[in-house]
Amino acid sequence: MQLSIERRMVPHVPWGLIFCVLAICALGVWNLASAARPPHAGAWSSQGVYMAVGLVAALVVCLVDYRWIQRMTVPIYVLNILALIALRFMGHKAKGAESWFVLGPLRIQPAEFMKIGVVLMLAKVYHDDFRPNQESYGLLRLWKPVLVVAVPAVLVLVQPDLGTAMMILLSSITVILFGKVRWYLVAVMLAGIIAVGGIIWNDYVRETPEPHFTVLRHHLKKHQSQRISGWLDPEADLKGSGYHAAQSKIAVGSGGMTGKGWREGTQTGLSFLPEQHTDFIFSVWAEEHGFMSCLLLLALYGGLFSLSLAVGFNARDRFGAFVAVGITAMIFWQVFENIGMVIGLLPVTGITLPLMSYGGSSIMSMMISVGLLVNISMRRHMF
Repeated sequence: MQLSIERRMVPHVPWGLIFCVLAICALGVWNLASAARPPHAGAWSSQGVYMAVGLVAALVVCLVDYRWIQRMTVPIYVLNILALIALRFMGHKAKGAESWFVLGPLRIQPAEFMKIGVVLMLAKVYHDDFRPNQESYGLLRLWKPVLVVAVPAVLVLVQPDLGTAMMILLSSITVILFGKVRWYLVAVMLAGIIAVGGIIWNDYVRETPEPHFTVLRHHLKKHQSQRISGWLDPEADLKGSGYHAAQSKIAVGSGGMTGKGWREGTQTGLSFLPEQHTDFIFSVWAEEHGFMSCLLLLALYGGLFSLSLAVGFNARDRFGAFVAVGITAMIFWQVFENIGMVIGLLPVTGITLPLMSYGGSSIMSMMISVGLLVNISMRRHMF
């Protein structure tokens, strides 16, 4: 492995993308300084350290020739799989999930890095499998991508971490669709979405005089099932399953157009918001800075998405293109799900807001992903 940068790379550095990332990070630390109240009062300073280390990691990643990363994809993927397996024997259990390694003051969540491993492995499969003039992917040809996704998704699901498993699946499906599939597979996916809707209706909405057969209710953990029922009927249990969503919506709505001011949010200051420094960090931003600042934050994320996609469409080879699209999908779906659950449009799943929520593993995985995007952009005319 050799770290290097050449003069001809500099014009292709995606400065707009870097600006969006740094701006979101700066707003995130500032917002966290308000959101982090006792016993997490020092979270914002720790977040600053995580971001500084993450920037160093991103710099290292962007200076490595990504063809070397391509050659190391299988070992990276396998090491992440082994880390997920090791959680079953050495993991720390918190909030009902065995998702972390605890090393002194550090807590490492392997699933965050597994998301990158899946994207890299899918990119390698699609790159190596390419044949000129070959037809779109049918069911039989998809066995490799499906296997690449299924193994880590199941390992994360049994922790249990439904939210992260869902993010792995959504970003992977985006990559698979980008790889061009037959029309009937798209029809099958749409039918699957309709079927899931029917199952949710049967399990949580349908009313019958006698108990009836259920699917999700039978297999999900109790707290996961309560999140779905609380999403469908927010007023049913405001002190229980609907508490998180209700308090979040109060915070978001009370911010108005311009917000209450930094550290002036009542929902935040009185700690009515659950997990206000992690999962519900957007609620803090909305309450204290208002609708206009929410639009600013969404514009920065929109710039990040569009510029990341531009890296993919301008990539030199299929590996770089698929990595860029996969990373864009990974960040997009996390932002979509987090903000959706905060404003009550989606169920609460415990998904953090990228570059804004507190968390070392989340920040590191995002920074590594940004480093990969910069790497691909810089080397698009090199090979």
